[in-house]
Amino acid sequence: MKTTRILLADDHPLTLEGIRFFLEPYFPNITTVADGQALVEAARRQNPELIILDITMPLLNGIDAATRIRRFLPDVKLLFVTMHLDPAYLEAALSVGATGYVLKSAAREELLEATKQVMSGHIYVTPGMSHENLEHFRDPQKAAATLHLSSRERQTLQLIAEGHAAKEIAHVMTISVKTVAFHRGNLKRKLGLRTTAELTRHALQQGLI
Repeated sequence: MKTTRILLADDHPLTLEGIRFFLEPYFPNITTVADGQALVEAARRQNPELIILDITMPLLNGIDAATRIRRFLPDVKLLFVTMHLDPAYLEAALSVGATGYVLKSAAREELLEATKQVMSGHIYVTPGMSHENLEHFRDPQKAAATLHLSSRERQTLQLIAEGHAAKEIAHVMTISVKTVAFHRGNLKRKLGLRTTAELTRHALQQGLI
């Protein structure tokens, strides 16, 4: 009998183990990772059929990780399990191809059903987060930072806000320190910010960390 390959990503060890423990009796082939960068790398190696992921994760947020994964796994199913109630995050998740969106506060009651629905080809969204709510939100891309930032700039912003030095950022993103400085300058110019503290505050407000 075919076993569904599931890749699970969350930066909280208790959440990772809790979800895996809950789903393993039904879906025994589950691999876990703890940050967005590791998620992209594991997805490339393992070719999962379903990815269960958080939005706010270290090194690379879940929205941008999903965008990258979709480029080489266009048919993978994406089920977000997150604390974010704001409909902007739901819109951002749907815009990158999410097939499910479950609030962590409801995960115990909904996760198994959501997983079964998603694997059956349906879209599952936590009740109460209706699609009608999305029409009233003026900036649906807020969850992926701001529209005029590229994916690489958003990742640079996240890593700066997480406190990584330029050399560390260069290593994580496999770019030069000079390119990191270029992205940092672009971020300040585009966002109208001047200091690292202001960049960090912006990243927090946008849910990147």
